[in-house]
Amino acid sequence: MKKLLIGAIAGSTLLSPIAAMAQTEVQFWHAFTGRLGELVAAQVEEFNASQSDYVVVQSHKGNYSETLNAGIAAFRAQEQPHILMVFEVGTATMMAAEGAVRPVYEVMGESGATFDPDAYIGAVKGYYTSTDGDMLSLPFNSSTPVLWVNRNAFEAAGVDPDMDLSTWENVGAALDALKAGGEDCPLVTAWQSWIHLENFSAYHDVPFASKDNGFSGLDTELMLNGPAQIAHLTAMQEWAQDGKFIYTGRRNEGGANFRAGECALFTESSAGYAGISSEAEFDFDVRPLPYWKAVADEPQNTIIGGASLWVMAGHDAEEYKGAGEFLSFLSSSDVQASWHQNTGYLPITAEAGEATKAAGFYEANPGTDIAVMQMTANEPTANSKGLRLGSFDQIRGIIDEELEAIWSGDKSPQEAMDSAKERGDALLRRFEQANG
Repeated sequence: MKKLLIGAIAGSTLLSPIAAMAQTEVQFWHAFTGRLGELVAAQVEEFNASQSDYVVVQSHKGNYSETLNAGIAAFRAQEQPHILMVFEVGTATMMAAEGAVRPVYEVMGESGATFDPDAYIGAVKGYYTSTDGDMLSLPFNSSTPVLWVNRNAFEAAGVDPDMDLSTWENVGAALDALKAGGEDCPLVTAWQSWIHLENFSAYHDVPFASKDNGFSGLDTELMLNGPAQIAHLTAMQEWAQDGKFIYTGRRNEGGANFRAGECALFTESSAGYAGISSEAEFDFDVRPLPYWKAVADEPQNTIIGGASLWVMAGHDAEEYKGAGEFLSFLSSSDVQASWHQNTGYLPITAEAGEATKAAGFYEANPGTDIAVMQMTANEPTANSKGLRLGSFDQIRGIIDEELEAIWSGDKSPQEAMDSAKERGDALLRRFEQANG
């Protein structure tokens, strides 16, 4: 058992009775920097100060992909942390990592920590539960995409910032007006595959992959080359060629452009609130993610991004008890309400959402409740519950390559998505053979 001695009497070799006591150390690896990193550090400090039995040590291990890879490498070297942050596309990989993880419901049950699986928002919990309904990892930073509006940029281009932007048809008209009004960056996006294919498919209730998007079996195939997806990418390709959609990168490179006031519209995670609210020197709005009226009479629901916390195998009972206490702390209403309000991530429990509403936060900060409403307005369908696909981090890389070929005009949307399906299905078959 790893122990950390605390306190020492200055100028003495003797330890006080308090200092002689030891705290059980719990290692927590995550992917946050900047404002989010500061908020995670504050949560850890608050937990450590709230009790004297355990000390959580938080460590930043790079971006989402790098953190997952660091956890895998550490497990192979038998140096794994107790708690590992894994982004949502790594869920199937972690589920298949037999012997490497311990289910959260099991850890919480054995530790005696406060844990009620029914307290978690269904649309969030469902992503991280087994087919039997058992929670495998703890939802932590769950977000969903929204549309961010730079009101000053609209006004500078002579466009009404209060215009209806609920549909992509209306957004197209806004992009025309913004470009005509002299705006150099009418639209920018973050996380292009997550927003414009994965969430697009769920929001329009069309499949992204067969077998209920992978939830019903490993023998799944990609279906991202359907008519609805192709129609959306065709419109975006035209906007890119006309200088109305500016491509900046695969992750969140566009966030810096938007926060600096350089772009008028930004499709990004609801968690963009942490950076935008602290950095933007312009008036901004949060709007629902647009949908195509030509495809659906009304939107279904978006799906989550972000990450969950997995408990790694190979530690002793006392350390697991500390991990359980920390996860229980993170799920508490006060902590979740504060996290939601400061970051734009969804409150993972219904109680935290109600506490935020009762405190008047949504009324004082219009639009900050949109992410919650998008996720909870409708009961998820087989097409909108989420994705559970093996090797999806690598598949996303393939999708990003093909989307870049669309934006540059090197491929038609149909050619690019047919190629993404063929290349992605090959990885899915390899994953199925390895884990079937």
